[in-house]
Amino acid sequence: MATYELNVNGLSKKVEVDPSTPLLWVLREELKMTGTKYGCGISACGACTVHLAGEATRSCVVPISLVGNRRVTTIEGMAQDPVGRAVQHAWIEKDVVQCGYCQSGQIMSAVALLKETPKPTDANIEESMGGSLCRCATYVRIREAIKRAAEQMT
Repeated sequence: MATYELNVNGLSKKVEVDPSTPLLWVLREELKMTGTKYGCGISACGACTVHLAGEATRSCVVPISLVGNRRVTTIEGMAQDPVGRAVQHAWIEKDVVQCGYCQSGQIMSAVALLKETPKPTDANIEESMGGSLCRCATYVRIREAIKRAAEQMT
């Protein structure tokens, strides 16, 4: 066991966990932040996506010992982010969600895309979102919502 001080959504959080514990489980089990979901555990589905130092990252494969002092932003922190708010509003406007399980990871990936590419093309969206799986197949609405959020941000 080791003690780690994390910056999560702008707040300092202290946890005592095994160094190999994935960031996902620290967020969900230690910090009780359950918006980030467990999907596959092998970085293949995107349900566990968070931002680590501003980059979309699969939290299921990042051991807490590698996080260091880099800022962690979760779906719970998106309401504080102007791009995050735009994406969340577009998600509601375009009625993206069906079961909702993958949506926090989808939103985190979409926000990272829009921060890097504020006016994405369909190809940009396909490339950036391709690793985020949705069992309900709401991909068309996800693309529409990303485009709508981009419009709202200009």
